[in-house]
Amino acid sequence: MADLRDVRGLEQELRRRVRGEVSFDATSRALMTMDASNYRRVPVGVVAPRDAEDVAAALAVCRDQGTAVVARGGGTSIAGQATGTGIVLDFTRHMNQITSIDPEARTATVQPGVICDGLRSAAGRHGLTFGPDPSTHSRCTIGGMIGNNSCGSHSVAWGTTADNVEGLDVLTYGGDRVRLGRGDEGLPANLRLGADDLVSRHLALLRTGFPELPRRISGYALDELLPEKDRNWARAFTGSEGTLGVITEAAVRLVTPPAARVLAVLGYSDEGSAAEAAHTLLPHSPLTVEGMASDLVPPTEARLLPRGDAWLFVEMGGDSPEEARARAEELCRVAGEATTDHTVVTTQAEQRALWRIREDASGTATRMPDGSEAWPGWEDCAVPPARLGGYLRDFRALLVQHGLRGAPYGHFGDGCIHVRIDFDLLTPAGIGRFRDFSTDLADLVVEHGGSLSGEHGDGQARAELLPRMYGPRMVRLFEDFKDLWDPANGLNPGMLARPHRMDDNLRFEVLPKQPVDVAFGYPHDNGDFSAAVRRCVGVAKCRDTAPSGSGVMCPSFRATGEEQHSTRGRARLLHEMLGGEVVTDGWRSEEVREALDLCLSCKGCRTDCPVGVDMATYKAEFLHHHYQGRLRPASHYAMGRLPRWLRAAAPLARPLNAAARVRPLAALAKLAGGIAPERSIPELAPEPFTRWWRKRAGTGGGRAGWPGAASAEGPAAGEDGTGPAVVLWPDTFTNHLSPSVGHSAVEVLEAAGLRVLVPPEPVCCGLTWVSTGQLDQARQVMRRTLDAVAPALEAGLPIVGLEPSCTATLRTDLPELLGDDPRAQRLADSVGTFAQALERYAPEWQPPRLDREVVGQTHCHQHAVLGQDAERKLRERAGLTGELSGGCCGLAGNFGFEKGHYEVSVACAEEQLLPAVRGAGPGTEVLADGFSCRTQVEQLSDRRARHLAEVLAEALERQPGTDRGAAP
Repeated sequence: MADLRDVRGLEQELRRRVRGEVSFDATSRALMTMDASNYRRVPVGVVAPRDAEDVAAALAVCRDQGTAVVARGGGTSIAGQATGTGIVLDFTRHMNQITSIDPEARTATVQPGVICDGLRSAAGRHGLTFGPDPSTHSRCTIGGMIGNNSCGSHSVAWGTTADNVEGLDVLTYGGDRVRLGRGDEGLPANLRLGADDLVSRHLALLRTGFPELPRRISGYALDELLPEKDRNWARAFTGSEGTLGVITEAAVRLVTPPAARVLAVLGYSDEGSAAEAAHTLLPHSPLTVEGMASDLVPPTEARLLPRGDAWLFVEMGGDSPEEARARAEELCRVAGEATTDHTVVTTQAEQRALWRIREDASGTATRMPDGSEAWPGWEDCAVPPARLGGYLRDFRALLVQHGLRGAPYGHFGDGCIHVRIDFDLLTPAGIGRFRDFSTDLADLVVEHGGSLSGEHGDGQARAELLPRMYGPRMVRLFEDFKDLWDPANGLNPGMLARPHRMDDNLRFEVLPKQPVDVAFGYPHDNGDFSAAVRRCVGVAKCRDTAPSGSGVMCPSFRATGEEQHSTRGRARLLHEMLGGEVVTDGWRSEEVREALDLCLSCKGCRTDCPVGVDMATYKAEFLHHHYQGRLRPASHYAMGRLPRWLRAAAPLARPLNAAARVRPLAALAKLAGGIAPERSIPELAPEPFTRWWRKRAGTGGGRAGWPGAASAEGPAAGEDGTGPAVVLWPDTFTNHLSPSVGHSAVEVLEAAGLRVLVPPEPVCCGLTWVSTGQLDQARQVMRRTLDAVAPALEAGLPIVGLEPSCTATLRTDLPELLGDDPRAQRLADSVGTFAQALERYAPEWQPPRLDREVVGQTHCHQHAVLGQDAERKLRERAGLTGELSGGCCGLAGNFGFEKGHYEVSVACAEEQLLPAVRGAGPGTEVLADGFSCRTQVEQLSDRRARHLAEVLAEALERQPGTDRGAAP
């Protein structure tokens, strides 16, 4: 395919014969270069077929032109089998329908692009579910699960995907349409006769050459073609990694889940004790037996677990909650003295919180405790469950022998271990160690009677070592079986049969060898932007198609459904930008700019991504370089420099507000400022908060009590017998657009016995400059701010932020941009939210009781950076009941105001926020601490949202004569 004319001819022919999308552009190709493995291969093009006829047409064109084909689902494969150099078939775009569900037969017929959770949800309406549930169940596809023979945490109860496949409709590279099930019916003569010959000549080998264990995934399942197994072609095909045929439809088995589930979490003194205990619990018919050790548990989550250094997550079912609980308690009793502690979790919310720790391990395991990188490659070996303890001890010893580290976890009840290891895949010496360790580990797995793959398939990571597991005769049978199906080797070549070497095609080869020059400090990646981009390992939690409770990531993907608008997609494009092979224009890349254009900079990925990708920061970095020395979009000048414009406009607030109500003038202003025509321009406050504060402070001009102020009047902090002094941060939005929030905060803080100070000089966090990538100006603004608040920092005064986005900027962006100024980190450490200030400095204060329901939204930056425990506790103490929505409001500062973003902005709001607001009763309080969230509610609904400070201040005003500073 090196001849450009051949590529053009292939593209033209595919466009002529395929009704789905055919994409040969740099963006589409870059998005498909990697899966969740260590490997990278650049495809020629991407085809999103609409139906089986499109698949047949695409295969015919590729066959005629000698082009390889790779079938791809969610792209979460960990061994490299979802990458390829020919044409990638993307089934997620169109072939994602559930054709039918038969509740009586307990089966479903689905297209290959159906998301696992989508099938489980649809089956749930009939009291059924699909048993296999890998940790990526919210984004992996059924086709991919069949390709890899995926399993999941419930396999001890419901088996692997192969155990749940009834029939498959398959197209071969040669053009045959095949229906696979039990027996030979529906097979082409050449395939049937060839299989007859292969099996009959090697009966003894097929009966004795496969290890007996629940998670034997490696190689082709040729033993399923034995006569005593009724020649189960569907099972034999499952796990073939797209090397034999392309699935166009699948009939799968559904199971009846228990009516109630309870989670028993058993603590153990160490990982080996947990591993040795796991198989002893299987006779009690658990639904799961999952294991992990303390090195994978974030400190913030450890409090959820019972005492111990390793744990088993054992789910028990029952016909009623009481029965499920009794079975879980009996299990804990049987586990007995081997455990250090245990807990039985009955509520769904608590169970979800614990399961999230386990399911996020595939991402969190990619970073060692010291922050160094760890990688897949030996992600999921499996041994007989009774031998797991011994295997783990030998595995740990092998790591030490090779000078490597890893944190095992996984399906202990099935003897299957996941692990990410701190391989150095960037240098020749490190890659050599990777190969040597892999060879030794393969021998160790075989010594323990195990399988090189226990869940994710062999792909490129392990297939080269299959002779060590099966021997050369069986591997030759695998090659013969591949040739029966695909003699032209057109489907996913280099996988399983005649595989590529495990150390070829590593995805890091194209990255710069030296750190690139960047503006942010990237403290968690040693200042290396390439390392920051490498954080994305492709587990694709950002591709969840439904919001997950209070989570945020990734609102733009859920709005568009396009891979390039997911966090993973953007990270892939940045990776290819740094590589320079597919995306060739570096920081000037229009492909990257276009993908980042719909990033809301919500920072949700900073917390919700298991590996801590921070796309908001990467976007700001990219925009900084992309527009350096060039004209920027109008919105960057208008909204990116908003604090300057608002300060200049403050004296003219009333006439400007009047002008904004004149439609032609408003339209002209929006056109000039790059503002979406659908948006209303927010009103300016006639009196900014800081002017009100100076009036209130009297003759001191607002400097009263300010540390080191020569004209300061009144006592220093605490000298007048009041509580601690706090500095209220007059952010731009509070100061010029919603000063009532500032008034209310002052009233509440003072009622709580705190002494409020406000900086006498103008201060700004620099948020609007950061979000538009004007980082040189952002640093100038931030340094002036540090100068202005230096006296408060020297005095050790805490700083209270009212606007979550600005508070988050002070906490993260400011120290990451000004790493050379020690004051930056001191300011970041001093900043907290309104509720955090009350919790820390007025813990005895009792807020007024409101006793009403609330709806609204937790600000995305609050969720991602600041946390919301203090806000939740304050609401509870004030009698405000109900949970706030997750997700993002969609306005997100300048994003929702920018021309071209209105539809996505509204779609984000319609996901959770607006339905919650519309469904709220007339007496329900609508809460939103962020100015953007309040504005979105005001412009898209008939309700008004308020800051929590405003709600509490109003309640205080209704309690005249009370001692607002008194303890309860």
